[in-house]
Amino acid sequence: MRDALIHGGPDGFHSYFLENKSIYFGHRRLSIIDLSSNGTQPMTYKHLTICFNGEIYNYKEIKSELISLGHLFQTQSDTEVILHAYEQWGSESVHRFRGMFAIVLWDNDREEMIIIRDRMGVKPLFLYQKEGLFLFASELKAFHKHPDFDKSINHDVLYPYLQKGFIPVPHSIFQYVQKIEPGTVLTINKKGFISKKKYWDPRTIIQEPALDFSNTEDCIKKLDEILQEAFQLRMVSDVEVGIFLSGGIDSSLVTAIIQSQNSLPIHTFTIGFDDPIYNEANHAASISSYLGTKHEELICNSKDFEELITRIPEILDEPMGDSSIIPTFLLSSFASKKVKVSLSADGGDELFGGYTKYQATTDFYPKLKHIPSFVKGLAAKMGHQISTDWLDKNAKYIPLLKNYRNYSHKLPKLLRALEAKNEHDFFERSSIYIDSKLLHPLLSKAKIQPSQVPTDFDMQRKLSYWGMIDMEHYLEADILNKVDRATMHNALEGREPFLDHKITEFALRLPDRFKKNEGNSKWILKQILNKYVPKELTDRPKQGFSIPLETWLRTHLVEDLRQMSVDEGFSQAFQLNSKVLQIQIHSFLQKKNKISPSYFWFLWVLFSWYKRWLS
Repeated sequence: MRDALIHGGPDGFHSYFLENKSIYFGHRRLSIIDLSSNGTQPMTYKHLTICFNGEIYNYKEIKSELISLGHLFQTQSDTEVILHAYEQWGSESVHRFRGMFAIVLWDNDREEMIIIRDRMGVKPLFLYQKEGLFLFASELKAFHKHPDFDKSINHDVLYPYLQKGFIPVPHSIFQYVQKIEPGTVLTINKKGFISKKKYWDPRTIIQEPALDFSNTEDCIKKLDEILQEAFQLRMVSDVEVGIFLSGGIDSSLVTAIIQSQNSLPIHTFTIGFDDPIYNEANHAASISSYLGTKHEELICNSKDFEELITRIPEILDEPMGDSSIIPTFLLSSFASKKVKVSLSADGGDELFGGYTKYQATTDFYPKLKHIPSFVKGLAAKMGHQISTDWLDKNAKYIPLLKNYRNYSHKLPKLLRALEAKNEHDFFERSSIYIDSKLLHPLLSKAKIQPSQVPTDFDMQRKLSYWGMIDMEHYLEADILNKVDRATMHNALEGREPFLDHKITEFALRLPDRFKKNEGNSKWILKQILNKYVPKELTDRPKQGFSIPLETWLRTHLVEDLRQMSVDEGFSQAFQLNSKVLQIQIHSFLQKKNKISPSYFWFLWVLFSWYKRWLS
């Protein structure tokens, strides 16, 4: 089980056995802080033993406090600081930690296992529980090495997976596996009883009063200070730290602030494509040139993507349909040849109102609800006749659409949202790729998961509420999952500066007028960025990674789709109606239905995962 994770921990390994109590810990190490063997895990201090994945960025500050309380340290690692902090303050010590972490502690005196996951869910943590056997791991592939691992499928997660492309926390593809929720402490006693406590919850923060800034400049200044402090913390390392730079608002801001705090050029990395429709590497190069970073660029082509596709189920080890795992993996592999740590800029959209669907929900829906149903139905029907690949390439020539990008993802969701019954329904429909009414014939034995969208919220902070919902589901299960798998598979540590909890708490209490101003999304971030980088270098439509799914599915992956449609073992494993599956795939390949190409990509990912891990 331990060595199944060697790709993420090639620098060292160790094990801890307490056989009389059936306790076994194993750890693979990627050395980032205290590169000596003193940092090896599992690490034991008195009656406590720890397995820890991640970083505590403020560990030196905590260590100084502990020394003043009489603690003596043997290493320079943040792992040892966690052990001493737990001895001093128990599970309340987690409130002092700023970082990303998945922690499992064995307390031999109390005969308890304590499991802790960071506030935002940056580092993954799975728990298997059946008939007195508890297994924990950073990735599911470790569980497959245990002879008693029960691979029974959790069929109820197929609805959210095929609608959104990810399996939301705390659920897993396996019936007896759960994902530890972010901001949670679990305690397992010697009798196998589990208690759960939320030590940090965005839903509590969102209920606090909005921040009161009568002076706009004061708000901008305060956020700038918080960003500078949190970003600089992410540079704590005994090895070089790089940055993924796309040239967008968020990654440019991270790069600008970090570079302003360092005298030597920071290493930045970007990925580009030989197809100019999807290539935005020139934007990153312009930002790098202005800021003076040490910039490296990887230009990929369709062959690079095709070669990587077959590795997706091995990299992810749980179905996850975000196709940008491919460029993210390629970029991680590229960066890992030069650095061991790289910063990403995920979370900026959720925290500061960046996604198109937020603007559509707050601005477009109030107008939409007054349009007659037959007009909306006609508009949706016409929209479904358009090829998303064609639209991605030609939208810039259409006046109404020229400021938007990435239609293969956005168009199907927005067309479906035309049928929304209310604002909450509009937001939910804007997040899915296929309606339940189309999925039900395929998944008639599965239960539909109810929407988690809240029904009461502060009218002055709608953007914060929509962002919070995405933080709890999309950000954790898709974005952070994708980045962790892509980086760790390449022995690269990925860090998320925007997801410092102090930034998050500030953003969730920020009134909407600071996030969207005169139709300008992420307004406050742009004001701060313009202090570091000229506006003309960053004033462009949001793109993000995208690939031509529809074309790929009908060319490179067509034989896989045909095989999937007749594979009875696959249909039986997931309790799919094989006849419905055949009809859907045949109609798609014949261009007779207008179901989103993303749905068939999700199916293909599920089929590939099945062949790797179940068949």
